[in-house]
Amino acid sequence: MSQLITKEEVEKIARLSHIEFSDIEIINAIKHLNAVIGYAARVQDIAKNVNSSSLKNSNVEREDIIISTNPQPILAQAPEREGNFFVVPVIIENNQ
Repeated sequence: MSQLITKEEVEKIARLSHIEFSDIEIINAIKHLNAVIGYAARVQDIAKNVNSSSLKNSNVEREDIIISTNPQPILAQAPEREGNFFVVPVIIENNQ
């Protein structure tokens, strides 16, 4: 990988950020920044080759079918019921 960030650029960033770097820290910063830029370039290259239309979601439609079922086995497990309905506690009361 060619060097993308130069020592002068790191020194400029450090100066603008009011951060003092030693020579070793500058060398390490150059390595880390170049690794990040290299990774971003690699992601961009991969993204160019991805067929975006294959990633789009498509809706699957089907016809609604009403199936008659017996609610009694489920309602038999309800702590409280009223007719063919579960009785649930009121969580939000309408005060209007």
